[in-house]
Amino acid sequence: VQLQASGGGLVQAGGSLRLSCAASVRTFSTYFVAWFRQAPGKEREFVAGITRSAYSIYSADSVKGRFTISRDTAKNTVYLQMNTLKPEDTAVYYCAADVNFSGTYSSATEYDYWGQGTLVTVSS
Repeated sequence: VQLQASGGGLVQAGGSLRLSCAASVRTFSTYFVAWFRQAPGKEREFVAGITRSAYSIYSADSVKGRFTISRDTAKNTVYLQMNTLKPEDTAVYYCAADVNFSGTYSSATEYDYWGQGTLVTVSS
């Protein structure tokens, strides 16, 4: 399974970006998918996650009300819409897939597949 993350870039504080995570297999629609991020010198942290069929969505407190995760099954893609970006959102963003979701979503060790990461830089 290959995950392709894209959509990162340089944006001013208060701006928006939409990240995409496209998968190489149709079974992607059955996986729990999440976005993580890792800033320089910091641990990788959970940002948002979505169950198959999008019946449940989880978000880190730091992004609630600003970031929205969604998925398009027909396009085999999960998105992260990021609004009102702040300089502290600067990081490499990774998408990840958990084949057998157990209810634990914030630990990176739960995930079976990872994308290559896309850099988001928010200038002040």
